[in-house]
Amino acid sequence: MSVGARAGRLLLIAAALAASGPPAQARELWSEGDRSIALLTALKSTLLVTNAPTDPELYPEEVGAEGLWRLRLDLTGTPWTPISFGAAYEQRLVVASSAAGLVSGILPRNTPAPYRIWQLDWSIAQAPNLQWSQEIDRAYVALHLAPAEITVGRQAIGWGRAVLFGAVDLFSPFNALEADREWRRGVDAVRVDVRLAERFSTEVVGAFGPDIGNSCFAGRLRGFAGDVDGELVLGWRAQDLLAGFTTSARLGGAAAHAELAYFRLPAPLPPGAGGGRDVLKAVLGASYSFQVGNGLPVWLEYHYSGFGVKEPEQVIPTLADPAYLKRYLRGDTQIIGQHVIALTANYEASPEVTVGGLALVSPVDGSGVVAPNATWRPSDRVSLQAILYVPWGAKPTGLALASVYGALPLSGYVQLAIFD
Repeated sequence: MSVGARAGRLLLIAAALAASGPPAQARELWSEGDRSIALLTALKSTLLVTNAPTDPELYPEEVGAEGLWRLRLDLTGTPWTPISFGAAYEQRLVVASSAAGLVSGILPRNTPAPYRIWQLDWSIAQAPNLQWSQEIDRAYVALHLAPAEITVGRQAIGWGRAVLFGAVDLFSPFNALEADREWRRGVDAVRVDVRLAERFSTEVVGAFGPDIGNSCFAGRLRGFAGDVDGELVLGWRAQDLLAGFTTSARLGGAAAHAELAYFRLPAPLPPGAGGGRDVLKAVLGASYSFQVGNGLPVWLEYHYSGFGVKEPEQVIPTLADPAYLKRYLRGDTQIIGQHVIALTANYEASPEVTVGGLALVSPVDGSGVVAPNATWRPSDRVSLQAILYVPWGAKPTGLALASVYGALPLSGYVQLAIFD
C-alpha cells in the first residue's frame, strides 16, 4: 500500500472514531477561586496529495502524497492572581511518498524557527521518507501589573493589521498558502506592554536568537481615535534597521487597513531581488460583510514585498544564495514574488458547516492559485477540513520558473482535528 493510501486510510479511521466520541470537556487540572491550571490536548491528522507539473528537475515524482500528524499539549494557568504561564509540547510525524520538490507552503515549514536561543526540538525517529520529532513551542511566564504586562519566555507574537500578509509582522509570520494557522511558532522573547493613557499604549519586544546578529528588537506606539487606529514601529531585525506605520479604520459597513515598512539592510539583496539595501514592504486591504444568508465576510488585500524576486525565472537562482534563503525561511519575504493580490471569503452555511475560499493572483505575470475550502464540525471537539489548491499560469521548464504560481502543484488537503 502506498504512503498516500496508508495516510488516507488512517485519516478515515480516526474520523470515524472521533465523530462517535463524547462532546469535548474542559480539562481543568486545578481551580481555586480566580486561580486555575488547564490542559488542552489537540491531535491533527493531515493528508496532502499533489499532482505537480511535468518537470523532473523540480518534481522527481509527479504525483505525491504527504501525511502529517501533530499531537500538541497546551498547558496554561494562573497560579497567583498577577501571574500566568503557558507551555506547549508538540510531536510531529511526517510521512512522504518521496523527497519534496518545490515547496508549496501549504503545510507548516519543517525548518528551525527564527529567534530562538535554543531550538528545543529533537528527532525521535528518521528515515528517507519519514521524520518523527518533538518540540517545546511555548514556555513563558507573564506578570500582569496595571498598567503594564510583562511576558518572558517562548511565546507567539504577531504584529500588524493585515489578514494574510504583514509589512510589520516581524516574528515568524505565516506563509500566505499555509492552511493551518492555529499556532504561530513561538519565539524566545521579553515583551513589555504598557498602557500610557486611555487611548495610547506602547509595546517593546526583544526576541533573541543564538547571537545578537540573529535577534530582533522592536517597539511600537499604538493609539486610536473613534473608528481609526494606528501604530508607529521602530526596530532592528537581525541587523536590518526598520521603521513602519500601520492603520485601520471603519468606513460605514466596510473596514480598511494599511501597512508600510522600510528596511535598511546591512548588505544588498541578490540581483534577482533587486540588489539594493533599501527595501519597502506594503499592504493595502479592505473588508466588507455582505448581507447574504448568515452573512458573507470578504477580504481583499494587495501586498508588495521588496524582498521578493522580480522575475519568475530568477526565483531558483536567487534562492540558491545562502543569505537570501535564510531570509526566505525566516519569513522576511512572505511571498516569493514582489506583488500579489489576495481575495478571501467565508460563509457559515450552518453551525456545523463553513465554506469559503482564497485566491492569490500575481499582477506581474497573471498566474495565481484558487483554494476553495469547506469545514465540518460535527461536535465542539472535532473538525474536518478540506481544501483544493488549483494553480494556473505558465509552467516551469527545468529549473526556470515561467510564472510565480504556475509551478505549484494541483493539491488536495484534508485535515482532521480532535480537541480535548
